Amino acid sequence: MQHLIGKSWHSIEGDSVVELFESDVNDGLGPLSIKHREEYFGKNALKEKKQDSKLKKFFMQFHNALIYILLGASIVTAALHEWVDSGVIFAVVIINVIVGFIQELKAQEAIESLKQMMITEAVVIRDGKKLNISSVDLVPGDIILLESGSKVPADMRLLECKDLKVDESMLTGESLPVSKNISQYNQDITLNDRKNMAYSGTYVTYGRARGIVVATASFTELGKIAHLIEETSSMDTPLTKKISAFSKILLYVILVLAAITFIMGLLRDYSAVETFMASVALAVGAIPEGLPAAVTITLAIGVHRMAKKNAIIRKLPAVETLGSVTTICSDKTGTLTQNKMSVVNIFCSGKSYEISANGYEPKGDFIYDGEKLTSINGDISEILKVGYLCNESYLVQKEGEYSINGDPTEGSLIVSALKGGVDEYTINKKYPRLDILPFESDRQFMATINKDIQNSQNTIYLKGSIERTLDICKYELADGKVQAIEKEKIILQSELYAGSGLRVLAFAKKLTNQELIDYEMFRDDFIFIGLQAMMDPPRPEAIEAVKESLGAGIKVMMITGDHALTAFSISKMMSIVDKDAKFKDSVLQGKDLFALSDSELIEKVANIKVFARVEPEQKLRIVDALQARGEIVAMTGDGVNDAPALKQADIGIAMGKGGTEVAKEAADMILSDDNFSSIAHAIKEGRNVFDNLIKFITWTLPTNLGEGLVILVAIMLGLTLPILPVQILWINMSTAILLGLMLVFEPQEDNIMSRPPRNPKEPILTKVIVTQMLVVGFYMLIASYFMFNYSISMGHSVEYARTVAVNIFVFVELFYLFSCKELHKSVFKTNIMNNKLLLLGVAMMSLAQITFTHASFMNTMFKSEKLDLITWLQILSISFCILFVVEIKRFIDSKLSHKKYR
Repeated sequence: MQHLIGKSWHSIEGDSVVELFESDVNDGLGPLSIKHREEYFGKNALKEKKQDSKLKKFFMQFHNALIYILLGASIVTAALHEWVDSGVIFAVVIINVIVGFIQELKAQEAIESLKQMMITEAVVIRDGKKLNISSVDLVPGDIILLESGSKVPADMRLLECKDLKVDESMLTGESLPVSKNISQYNQDITLNDRKNMAYSGTYVTYGRARGIVVATASFTELGKIAHLIEETSSMDTPLTKKISAFSKILLYVILVLAAITFIMGLLRDYSAVETFMASVALAVGAIPEGLPAAVTITLAIGVHRMAKKNAIIRKLPAVETLGSVTTICSDKTGTLTQNKMSVVNIFCSGKSYEISANGYEPKGDFIYDGEKLTSINGDISEILKVGYLCNESYLVQKEGEYSINGDPTEGSLIVSALKGGVDEYTINKKYPRLDILPFESDRQFMATINKDIQNSQNTIYLKGSIERTLDICKYELADGKVQAIEKEKIILQSELYAGSGLRVLAFAKKLTNQELIDYEMFRDDFIFIGLQAMMDPPRPEAIEAVKESLGAGIKVMMITGDHALTAFSISKMMSIVDKDAKFKDSVLQGKDLFALSDSELIEKVANIKVFARVEPEQKLRIVDALQARGEIVAMTGDGVNDAPALKQADIGIAMGKGGTEVAKEAADMILSDDNFSSIAHAIKEGRNVFDNLIKFITWTLPTNLGEGLVILVAIMLGLTLPILPVQILWINMSTAILLGLMLVFEPQEDNIMSRPPRNPKEPILTKVIVTQMLVVGFYMLIASYFMFNYSISMGHSVEYARTVAVNIFVFVELFYLFSCKELHKSVFKTNIMNNKLLLLGVAMMSLAQITFTHASFMNTMFKSEKLDLITWLQILSISFCILFVVEIKRFIDSKLSHKKYR
């Protein structure tokens, strides 16, 4: 096998390359050859950047400003023989490190799961069969089929080409797609000039080809420079960066306050040790160290939940952006509709026929004027024949069920032909294919050349859009005779079909002496044969998702290459346009879009709901126009030419089943089921992710403020500390894990899709959050000092009073947690039972506080004392009052808001 590595394959004739690899251009490799090559060459995957070991990741958790502060405090207290304090501080460090380590592992798992979902597939010929396999399983010598939109899975020597163009920009820097051929070249030419090669990682933008794999993995051109283009996934997003930056600024501010506290403590004649520990407590208490971790966990949970709902996130910022989407631009076929096509009408020789539909089962009746036809012949047979021959799909029967291998539209034409009595074996033998021109969206038609064996003549068969097909038709077939075409009647019939929500294809033919297709053939001398109209019913779940999106203040637009009347009819069924909407006010066609200036289009998109007969390149203009109006746009796409629009959109959404690799690479999100309802689910989850982050922030900042204020006020005013530094460490450690983090598991709120989209420019710390932070923080300060002093006045010890103050803090945080479950609703109208993990956290926190208060070993460690029943009732009563304080604050906010907008 060594002799197959590193050859200049572009300088060797194609057949010789196949021989050297002991392969076969038609049958590919056999099972034994594949096995031996897998063992020798290994998987077709580049070596990834080596990940840090788990041990290194664990010790990297110590590389954190907060941890350094705590470790310093632990060492100093140990040097001063304060062994209990030192031990508690060190225990807090270890717990923080362990929690951080687990969170990082979870985040890495989320990234790895995304990578697994994004593995590319390749179409390969093995043992005479065409198979779809993972690109990592390819071996040198495999025969690969490429088509428009494919990602080249390995380095290949091309053997057959049809109008092949490849985007090699990521490898060569060449901005334009390169036309390919199968010629033999000199050995010493540069990579850019090797037109007979297709290289791993590049994209087919046009045409199709067959080639043989000559290099995989690190032996490819891409593999040789892999270290230069290595990409590392990250859980960083704009939001996490904002919060991390905010946390760092807050850290510096708090360290300055801690230094001031230390100086003031010394001036107030506190001991150096006591003052130092108070400063450490202030720093630890006021820093929201759980915030970045909560963001990471929330995003990871969001990604996981979306994947379960068929929305695969490729780029994490999409999770945040989804919550702000104001406009969804969706394809029609397969996304809004079921993509289960059935031909229900045929038009030929001036007559319209009905066909009974029964899915893909090739049984049905042909009906004309209410009467069932007893035989199918003449022009009906001709249009059925063209539909069958100008086709690349085929019908599959498995366990009594019929399905289509290929495009559903083409599949419906196969089924209608079989219903009409076409025999597959006979027609394939009688009309062998000589050449094919695949469908491309900018051409809007597909053509084949087939040889009529019986009459020894070649015919071009064509199917495509009505407009494009009629453009090249000069004649029509009517009752077996060729006559001048009457385009008006054909257009009128197509509009009748389209107005009923049917997708319409036109069929034509002409004789030729050639065996290979060239573009000069497609002039104006084709013979029009007829129309086939297909029903593609809307997805019921997509109808509901559209209604839900509209209710959430999100505009839904349909963008399709289909006929305008068909699109308008389907959009009415789906409530995208109102039932009484007028066609001219709701629909803009591609030809009219061309005529609009950018400023005119920006004005027009405010009211247009349906874009029909749109070319992929026009999608980019539509996105730009919407964004110019301040819209946050989600755009779906599946073709090569959709990639620019997907990149430009705030959320680019590619189709997982029918999408090209080019579209998937450009997208932020992939729908594994190609279903519009999955977009709505993802938007819901995006909103929920942001909601839960805001809930955590709203909960944690007031508690941090309250803890910091207690220490700061005591030192500044020369008062006895109501809470010791080790006790603040206990509060932070226990409440962050058992209470705060439980908010990230909050389910979606009932009204999540009845609120308008979030403004992405809105700051994280809104006026409402800041005022609530101050109210709750000062309530903690006042409540803890009141109960501390009250306990002293009742003759209790300082340790008893401090235990009361600690419990005030914990239980205020515990009850305040329920106020943070829903920020837009009264806590007394909130379903407190819908987050089982939060309830578990509350129960565990309560148990932990009972242990803290009544367990002797905890009394020793944290200098706490047992409390009597009356004191417990007082603590719970005062803590519970935070719910009423927050309710009053929200009531005032709502009144001020109402007054502002009245």
